[in-house]
This record gives sequence, C-alpha cells and structure tokens, in this order.
Amino acid sequence: MNTELAAPESRAASSSPATTTGPASADPAADAGCPGRRPGPAPRGPRRDLAGAPFLDALARRRPAHPPVWFMRQAGRSLPEYRALRRETTMLAACATPELVCEITLQPVRRHRVDAAILFSDIVVPLHAAGIGVDIVPGTGPVVASPVRTAADVAALPRLEPDAVAPVAEAIRLLTAELGCGPAGTPLIGFAGAPFTLASYLVEGGPSRNHERTKALMHSDPDTWHALLGHLAELTLTFLRAQIAAGVDAVQLFDSWAGALSERDYRRFVMPHSTAVLAGLAEAGVPRIHFGVGTGELLTAMGEAGADVVGVDWRVPLDVATRRIGPDRAVQGNLDPAVLFAGPDAVESEVRRIVAEGRAAPGHVMNLGHGVLPETDPDVLTRVVELVHSL
Repeated sequence: MNTELAAPESRAASSSPATTTGPASADPAADAGCPGRRPGPAPRGPRRDLAGAPFLDALARRRPAHPPVWFMRQAGRSLPEYRALRRETTMLAACATPELVCEITLQPVRRHRVDAAILFSDIVVPLHAAGIGVDIVPGTGPVVASPVRTAADVAALPRLEPDAVAPVAEAIRLLTAELGCGPAGTPLIGFAGAPFTLASYLVEGGPSRNHERTKALMHSDPDTWHALLGHLAELTLTFLRAQIAAGVDAVQLFDSWAGALSERDYRRFVMPHSTAVLAGLAEAGVPRIHFGVGTGELLTAMGEAGADVVGVDWRVPLDVATRRIGPDRAVQGNLDPAVLFAGPDAVESEVRRIVAEGRAAPGHVMNLGHGVLPETDPDVLTRVVELVHSL
C-alpha cells in the first residue's frame, strides 16, 4: 500500500533533480521563512504558522477560504515524473532516502495545486524499521518473511526506536522548508497504518482477500490477538510521534482492511487499539484523521474512536456518513476513484454532488474514497482541484 520511505542510489535514478539539495536547519519554520513556532504540549515539534490554510480550517470545522482538496496516493504511479524517479529504486529504498521522499511528496503539490501534501511512505515502513522481515514485492504488496501467529511470535517482535525512523524525520524537515507558511502554505500530512491492518499483514504473511488467519487468531486466541495489537499500537504511536516532532501538520491513521469486520468484532478486537493510538496523540496539537475502506457500517464506531476527522469511502454519501459519525467530527472524501475514468461531464457531476453533500458536515475535505489508481490521467486530477476550488 503506497501513500509512501527510500536509499542513497535513488537520486541517481531521478530524471529530474530533487528540489531540496541540502539539509534543512534544525528549525523548519525558520527555513520556511515562518515567524517562529507555536507553543504547545509535548510531543509537539516545530510547527509552521499555517493560519488560514483551507485544509486545516476545514479539519478544525472552521469555514475555509475555498473547499480544500487532496488525494490519497496523489504521490504515486499516476504521475510520469514519479515513475521516472522510481524506475531503478525499490519502494522501501525510496522511502528511506530523505531527498527522494521530499521530491516525490512535492510532485503532486506542484502539478495539481492540492491543499495538502502527504508524506511519501508506506504503512509497513515502521515494521521494516523495527527489524521485522517485510518486503514490498512488485505486483503483490507487502510480504512478511516469518508470519506472526502464536504468543511466542508476538513476544519475539522487536520494538520501534525513534532513531530507526530518522530518515523519515529528516524528510519531513526538508519538506516543511519547501512547503511555505501562512494561508498560501501547504500543510503536510504524516500517516501510519492502524494496528489491525498491520496485524493482518503480519498474520497472513501478505495481502489477503478473506483475512481468514487473522480472524481465526482473534476469535481462537484473544489474549494473543490483543497482545499483538497492543504491540502494534505502541509501534504506530512511536512512528506518528516522530513525524509530529519533525513538523507534520496533521496525521492520518489508515485502517485499510477494517471493512472486512463486523461492527461487533471491530468494537471488541480492534477499536480499543486504534483508540489507544489516537488518544496517545491527543496532546500533540495536530488534527487526527481516521480512514478505512468498506467501513460504512463502522462509521459510528470510528467516530467514537477518537479522531478529529473521519475519512469516508465512496460507498456512503457524506450526508449519511455525517449522521452516523456525529456532528462533532469533520469528514473527508469521497469520490469513487473509478469515476475519474468516466469523462469530464460525469466527473464534474460527481464532484459537485459530493461537495454539496459535504456541506452537511461541520467540516469537509474533498478527497477520493480510496487511493488514486495507477492508470488515472493526472490532468483529470488537476481539473478536479480547479473545480473544487471554484465551488
């Protein structure tokens, strides 16, 4: 799953040099020409002054200057400049090279003029950084060398130390120096995979259609299951805190596979651990977004889990989703990525409908209901941004 870490050979593979050619100073706000840091409780790091940025205003349920929009997987295979940059570099190598992460993250901001950048990385990056044997196999996805299926397997899992994700923190410092400040500055979103989705990869050994081993473990051995998710919640919290300390302006918790669960199972086996992550960030001073695919029946529970914003996939209209989530949460979404192939009239009609439905929520960020598909024409995304900004 790419929403997107990287190695030294990556810049040599680039057909266009990274915008950032040297390290930023220890204070990203100073590099960006922003007037100092905002005070706040730990673990809040140096923060750019982005007062008036439409994305952050919508998340905070304030009226933005225009409807904000960004796209999940906006930094990815739909962009020819991304494909050129990644031609000779593996995904995990790309995710561990700060200058490459910076350049790839900036590509859709330059091209589409979106209202937020999202850090180029992958949800398995913290697993890999902790020393868990995982690789991203082209055409398959994450593959785990030794699946985790017993109490002994869980006990043997390594913990993530913040220093292990230092390349991610450096990439964030480079990015905050590039993304500006004030109303015209572009907020940077950090992200991580939620404990359930990470657990599914570890238990199954890779992607799964039915998650049968995962569900079998949660029902047959709940103690081991909760020990596994507790460990992954701690790992995820460490990863997100490192990103916040480096300067991201919001975070998104991706629970890609949560839609495979009933609401009862979600509340019993998953929600306590997602809540632990979100609660652990409550004093960090940045908005928290929670997103899952196929989670229409889970939206009430996800709204209760503790995020400030709930992402909605394309299966539930935003006005209906808002009634399920509650009146004190902003929403994000929810254009079907496949509609982008339907031609300009269909795309415009759907975008207008979604923006109108989003007005039922106290705050709305326009997005897709899942990630940009690789074959998407990037010019269509640019036109969507222009349309949203005009509404």
